[in-house]
Amino acid sequence: MNSTPTHADSLTEAIRALGGTWGAERALAALFGAGYRPVDAAAGEKRARQVLRDLAEAGVVVKTNERPVEYRRADS
Repeated sequence: MNSTPTHADSLTEAIRALGGTWGAERALAALFGAGYRPVDAAAGEKRARQVLRDLAEAGVVVKTNERPVEYRRADS
């Protein structure tokens, strides 16, 4: 039985592979590449921001900038 990766799984994989800083736009592009299709751009960016916040809470990324909000890998 194959399990479908969650948005957090997909974004974690992209962040670990690509490194650098991540904002909502870049996160959404990575989620889109993983098959996520939001209803519209605003919904997609909202979901991307939520996944980034969830990953920060889990210790995968750390916030590096408040405005615009940006994150980077916690272990970099």
